Amino acid sequence: MIETILSETPPRDFIRQIIASDLAAGRNDGRLATRFPPEPNGYLHIGHAKSICLNFGVAQEFGGECHLRFDDTNPVKEEQEFIDAIRADVRWLGFDWGVHEYYASDYFEQLYAWAEQLIGAGLAYVDDQSAEEIRQRRGTLTTPGQDSPWRDRSPAENLELFRRMRAGEFATGEKVLRAKIDMAAPNINLRDPVMYRILHAHHPRTGTAWCLYPMYDFAHGQSDAIERITHSICTLEFADHRPLYDWFIAQLNLFPARQYEFARLNLGYTVMSKRKLQELVAEKVVSGWDDPRMPTLVGMRRRGYPARAIRTFCERIGVGKSDNWIDYSVLEDCVREELNEIAPRALCVLNPLKVVITNYPADHSEIIEVPNHPQQPELGRRQLRFGRELYIERDDFMEDPPKKFFRLGPGREVRLRYGHVIRCDEVVRDAAGAVVELRCSYDPAPGERKIKGIIHWVNAVDAVPVQVRLYDRLFAVENPGRGGSDYRADLNPASIARIESALAEPALASAAVGQAWQFERLGYFCADPQPAADGRIVFNRTVTLRDSWAKQAE
Repeated sequence: MIETILSETPPRDFIRQIIASDLAAGRNDGRLATRFPPEPNGYLHIGHAKSICLNFGVAQEFGGECHLRFDDTNPVKEEQEFIDAIRADVRWLGFDWGVHEYYASDYFEQLYAWAEQLIGAGLAYVDDQSAEEIRQRRGTLTTPGQDSPWRDRSPAENLELFRRMRAGEFATGEKVLRAKIDMAAPNINLRDPVMYRILHAHHPRTGTAWCLYPMYDFAHGQSDAIERITHSICTLEFADHRPLYDWFIAQLNLFPARQYEFARLNLGYTVMSKRKLQELVAEKVVSGWDDPRMPTLVGMRRRGYPARAIRTFCERIGVGKSDNWIDYSVLEDCVREELNEIAPRALCVLNPLKVVITNYPADHSEIIEVPNHPQQPELGRRQLRFGRELYIERDDFMEDPPKKFFRLGPGREVRLRYGHVIRCDEVVRDAAGAVVELRCSYDPAPGERKIKGIIHWVNAVDAVPVQVRLYDRLFAVENPGRGGSDYRADLNPASIARIESALAEPALASAAVGQAWQFERLGYFCADPQPAADGRIVFNRTVTLRDSWAKQAE
C-alpha cells in the first residue's frame, strides 16, 4: 500500500519527502507514528490547526498512526476543561486518534525512575538555588554560565534529596533537579537545564499524588520514546531544544525519536501567543475563548468557519522551514469558497426601511417559490410571501442618487429579488424630517424590460426579528505589538457591531445552531448558540461576500 501512495502522490513538502524516503528505505521497520502533543493550559488556535492537519494528515496519507498526547506537566495552569476542548477541536477538524490517547502524566513513574538513573550516573544534581538565581548564573549567548554551588554534590546525596523532594518535605520552588551537562555550552538549553521542580498543586489527572513534576523539556522527548514516535514534528522554536532531547535519549539509551521542525503559522491581524490570548480573555477584551473574533478553533467554529475551510487553508499555505506572514484574507478566501458551495441562500434586511406598494391589493399576497442555492438544486426550494408592505435595506435608497447608483430613488425603478419591479413614487418623512417610508408602485407586467438594480427585501407580515452581529478582524494592523509596543493598542475598535433592528425571512426562525447561510448581498452568517436577551435568534457574520479590507485599500 505504501508503494502505491508514494508512486501516485508525490510529496508536497519537505516533511512528506522525509517520511516517504524513510518508508521507502524501511526505516523504523516500515512504521510511521506521529503525535500532536498540546499542553492542556488553554484552547487551541489556528496555529495548532496547522500542526494537527500536518501530523494527522501525514499519518492518514502514508498509512501510519497519529497519537493525541497531552503534555500535562504543569498542574498550575492545566484544567480538564482544556483537555475536553482540545479533544472536541481535533474531532471537529475531521481527525481521529482511535485508541492512541496518551498523557505525559501516564509516564510520571517511569520519568522519575529515569531521573534517578541519571542521578546515579552523576548526570543530574539537586540545586538549592532559586529560579532567579539560576537564571542570573546561566550566562548569555556570548558569555558562559557559572556552575551552581551545589553542582558537585555526590550521587548519594542527590538521590536522598530527590527522594525527599518527592515525599513532599520541601516547599514549592525550594529545590530543583538539574541535568549536569555543560555550563559553557553554546546552546543555552544545554547549560544544566532544570528537569524537575516542586509544585504543591492539584493535578487534573493525578490529583495530589505528586508534588514533583517534570519540566516539559524532560518529559517531551522521553514521552516520544515511550510511544516509539518515528517522526516528532515540531515548530521551529523547538529546534534549539533538539540537542537536549537527543542528550537525554542517548544517556538513557531509549528509542531515538527523531525531531523535525517546520515554520509556525504567523497570521496577520491577530495574535498567536497563548499568553496574549489568555490576557484578552482575563481582561474581558473579548467575551471568552469562544468569542467569534478570537483565532481559537472554538471561536472560529462559533463564527461559522467550516472545518473543511480550515483544512484547505492549512494545505494552501504549505509547510516550510522559513517564517513568514500569511495575510488573514487567505483564510477568509478559503472560508468563502467553502461556504459558497454549501450555504443555502436567505433574505435578511439589516437596517429596514418600510415600502408600501400602493397599487398592490391590501388583502392579497402571493407565494413565490425560490431555490435555496442557485447552483445546488439538491438543496431544494423554499417559499417567500410577497405582499403590499415590505422592508428593504435603507442603504438601497437615496433621495439624490448619483448616476451610477442602480438602486432605489425618487422616480427610479428596481427589481426586488425573486419579485416584482417597483418604482418609488413618494417619500414619507417623520416630524424630524427623516425618511420613514417609501410609497411605491409595482409593474404587474414588466415584460422584457432590463432593470439594472436588484435589491433584497422581506415581507412585513411574516418577517422575523433577529439580532445580527457583524464581526471583523480583532486587530487593526497586520502585526499587533510590532516593535515591542503593547499589542492591545492595536485592537480594532470596529471589530464588532450589533444590529438590533434586523428582519429576516421566516425560514431563518428555525435556523439550527452553526448552520451556514448566505444572506444575499450581505455575506455569510450562522446562528449563534446563545439567543439574545429577549429570546431573538442571533446571527454571527462569518465573512463578507468579498474582501472588504482589500476594497478599503483600493
